[in-house]
Amino acid sequence: METIRSQVPQGKIEGTCDARFGEVAREFERNFLERGELGASVSVTLHGKTVVDLWGGTSKKRDDAAWTRDTVSVVYSCTKGMTALCAHMLASRGKLDIDAPVAEYWPEFARKGKERTTVKMMLDHSVGLPAFRTPLRADGCVDWSYMVDMLANEEPFWEPGTRNGYHMINFGWTVGEIVRRVSGKSLGTFFREEVAQPLGVDFWIGTPEEIEPRVAPMSAYKPTEQDYGGEFLQAVIGNLQSIASLSLLNVGGFDANSRACHAAEIGGAGGISNARALARIYAALACGGTLDGVKLLEPDQIARMSEVAVATQRDATLLIPTRFSLGYMKSMDNRRRAFGDRDSAILSSAAFGHVGAGGSIGFADPAEGMSLGYTMNRMGPGVMLNPRGQALVDATYRALGYKSNATGAWTR
Repeated sequence: METIRSQVPQGKIEGTCDARFGEVAREFERNFLERGELGASVSVTLHGKTVVDLWGGTSKKRDDAAWTRDTVSVVYSCTKGMTALCAHMLASRGKLDIDAPVAEYWPEFARKGKERTTVKMMLDHSVGLPAFRTPLRADGCVDWSYMVDMLANEEPFWEPGTRNGYHMINFGWTVGEIVRRVSGKSLGTFFREEVAQPLGVDFWIGTPEEIEPRVAPMSAYKPTEQDYGGEFLQAVIGNLQSIASLSLLNVGGFDANSRACHAAEIGGAGGISNARALARIYAALACGGTLDGVKLLEPDQIARMSEVAVATQRDATLLIPTRFSLGYMKSMDNRRRAFGDRDSAILSSAAFGHVGAGGSIGFADPAEGMSLGYTMNRMGPGVMLNPRGQALVDATYRALGYKSNATGAWTR
């Protein structure tokens, strides 16, 4: 491993990188020099060993606070991958049947057209609750009981299982409530005790107050005039009753920079972590379910996690073609569409993981025994990966000998 130290206008870049993955380090630096990065971290593992661990820039927008090795940030929907992991761990232990009706675990949910809903439908975004029609309390998102009661009483936008639409924040409460009822522990507690602590990683769903000084505030992306031509933003602004608009705006006061939201267990968007933790957790999934003696899952459960469960030409929420496994994103190539360079996430066909709002990502590639994590504090455009994150993914696959992603997934 080579020691990396360089200077960019936003601050220092530091860390280590195996020479084989030198292109990842170069693209990480280019993100600061050419693509508007503020502060960020990237980590790659191969067969359970770290081959890239880099961080740099600034952790705050208006001062010179450095992004250090221990800086963490909100990773938005990368949290969904951890929430899904908790459910799959329970399934792997024989405590949760993913194909069973939700009513077996959460009887109150089985009403208002949701009686035949299965756990699988919650995991693959087909349950029909991508948003709330009912206006939520201004502080609703930090009150777990309130949110799950609201979901139980909400009518689905479609018959569960008949359509696919990204559950932008509600995923955390639907799947998370299943985890709570089956395990007897809150989602954040289960994740901490069964995943984060055993693996020794900095990832919280419900962040302790003592961690707060390490959290880099998020800098929101400011849409340009060109961005408003995208169908998703048009729906958000032009039709306040659309699923897109309700998903983004009727969220019970979610604020990624508030201490209350950091402390709450918001399993759809509120996790706080860094690239090193994302890569290490996904390393366990890339290596058969066990890492350094810590067993999370049986290998056959990982096989189910990586298979495409639903694919659609028009996601009911995001309004683009999407592909999901049970709780995870698969490679999505929308480059031929308008704004496709920020509405795609191009991995290999074997890989699965999750993108977070603004462009963070964590994923595993079991075929290569590889995992990658990328986090940042300046959000980018689009609803999937933007060029910063995709450049790091592309460099990683090229280092592994992959030649092309022209087919929509990286291939040799």
